[in-house]
Amino acid sequence: DAMLVIPALGLTLRSVPVALRSSRHISMTAASPVAGDVVTVNYTLRPAAEPSTYDQGAVSFVLGAGNYVSGLHETIATMKSGDSLTDVPIDAGFGEFIEGACATLDIEQAPAGLKAGMSVMLQVPGGKQRARVTEMTDTTFTLDSNHERAGEKLDLDVELLSVDAGAAAHETATFAGGCFWGVELAFQREPGVVGTKVGYCQGDMEEPSYEQVCSGATGHTEAVSVVFDPKVATYGRLCELLVDRLGENVWLENQVGNDRGTQYRSGLYYADAEQKALIEASKAAYEKALGRPITTEIAAASDYDQYGGLWYFAEAYHQQYLASPGARPYCSAQPQGVSVPPYDSWAPAALKDSYAPQLPDAFWKQYAPAKGCSVVNSPNEPIEMK
Repeated sequence: DAMLVIPALGLTLRSVPVALRSSRHISMTAASPVAGDVVTVNYTLRPAAEPSTYDQGAVSFVLGAGNYVSGLHETIATMKSGDSLTDVPIDAGFGEFIEGACATLDIEQAPAGLKAGMSVMLQVPGGKQRARVTEMTDTTFTLDSNHERAGEKLDLDVELLSVDAGAAAHETATFAGGCFWGVELAFQREPGVVGTKVGYCQGDMEEPSYEQVCSGATGHTEAVSVVFDPKVATYGRLCELLVDRLGENVWLENQVGNDRGTQYRSGLYYADAEQKALIEASKAAYEKALGRPITTEIAAASDYDQYGGLWYFAEAYHQQYLASPGARPYCSAQPQGVSVPPYDSWAPAALKDSYAPQLPDAFWKQYAPAKGCSVVNSPNEPIEMK
């Protein structure tokens, strides 16, 4: 992309702030699901007006907590157990097309070398905003700050198989590993993970946009909030997954792969004393295995001294990005083939039994990360243990 700064159009994007809550919550629901309930559905998604299917299967997840396009969550919230719907048009996750996000300007305001198809950066109140040059004439040029796939729809067929009525307790974890697209997909595929959301955390600005975070001025890092069933995926295992995926990037400060800046710093952000103890123990074990210190940040998720600790959800088109049709297959984190040592060798004695790994050896033989492998080469659907 050509990166040019031109006069402001007054465009801005805003995300929704939420305070991080306790790492534990219990779902309570009747037959009709509400946000926070664990639902099991059989579904098919396909691009509107096209015969091809891009995602399908029977899956379970936390309603309203990510893992799949938001339109799927919104549709399920209107259903009851046993209901089926077909050919439901839903937003593909790139937002509606906003006419007000387009502007036609006098050609005299165009920087030298500007051409149709280029991307430019607009200086707007509070930061910068990306826009595309969609048209140029002898007298004017047109800018569009909508996502290039804004307004795109998917057709959904879905059957609501069941709603968890409150028997399952889940926990929440927060991790940062560079660009959040690939990190989210890695957690999204992990058995026991029932919800993911990408967002911005550990910053000192309210309601930041993606462009403001990428400027490096807000202090936020790109992060993933993970909701998981501790009977299947323990917190210690999730810490191992992040560190294994980071590979040699654990030695880099404010950098993962080719992505550089404070917004790409890696981090493990604990919600309680037990999570903190597990993080610190696994970090010490990994440093011993590598033979040198790692720079991955460790801090409290909800009480971060330097920045304030608020979490803001990223824009809709970033959620489950790599599982979206036509997504650019990108992930900067590459494993280096050195894993965290066996759990029993480093787990704190008081926590060893309650956080012991639940996945069988067969899982590790098939799915352990190999040196240089990339999550973008993995399927979008969660791994099923048989």
